[in-house]
Amino acid sequence: MFECVINISEGRELSILDELSAVAGPSLRDRHHDVFHHRSVFTLIDEPDELVRGVHAIIRHAYLRLDLRTHVGVHPRFGVVDVVPFVALDPARSHEACRLRDETAAWLSSNFSVPVFLYGAMDDGTIRTLPEVRRRAFATLAPDQGPDLAPETLGAVAVGCRAILVAWNVWLRGVDLADARRIAAALRRPSVRALAFKVGDDVQVSCNLVDVHAVRVSDLYDEVVSMIANGSVLKCELVGLAPRSLLDADDPERWTQLGLSGEATIEARIAG
Repeated sequence: MFECVINISEGRELSILDELSAVAGPSLRDRHHDVFHHRSVFTLIDEPDELVRGVHAIIRHAYLRLDLRTHVGVHPRFGVVDVVPFVALDPARSHEACRLRDETAAWLSSNFSVPVFLYGAMDDGTIRTLPEVRRRAFATLAPDQGPDLAPETLGAVAVGCRAILVAWNVWLRGVDLADARRIAAALRRPSVRALAFKVGDDVQVSCNLVDVHAVRVSDLYDEVVSMIANGSVLKCELVGLAPRSLLDADDPERWTQLGLSGEATIEARIAG
């Protein structure tokens, strides 16, 4: 089976999010939204044909209902449909995930005339990361498909193929943004990407675990706690789903503290 984790630049209008969930069909396994990021993450898992149907349906409806010109949120974004990564749950089928990426990129550019940037394994044998796309897009990196200029209403889109990634956030109270940025910088390593955001009266250290076998969530949590001079951890949250192996690497008695749950795993949602 394959996963597609669609990031949409809308996190406040629940009626629109419900519409997007409805059109996604049976492939939809999870939805997460955040009003401060003004962003939602739709996790679809299925075999390729059914998965693509759901992906196409969400994208069509998002482009119909949303307008990037009115969007304001703390999370980096350059499109209504911002990021569309495909993941092979069986690593041996990773080349098929890249095929789904390429086919989706061609469909997007031909049907909606939006600039499409690819990331993941490239034809020349290099690996292009999503942070690289965000950093270089429209400056030193031209779109791989579609027009050179993004329509103001829809923006551009990054379509990728990658390994399983876990998005995990730590909310901090009584910590200023400068300290949160210092903490995020200290957490960064090849297996972890981290940014800091102001979220209402609090701050958030937002982590992407890009190698889920190389890090334990509890270790990251403990590192964060050790670096807080003043303030405390308000809560932790998982964005989307995690592989069961990530939970099994930690003591189950800490799962609640870490914002983890056996019900929020890829395996549990497929079985359900």
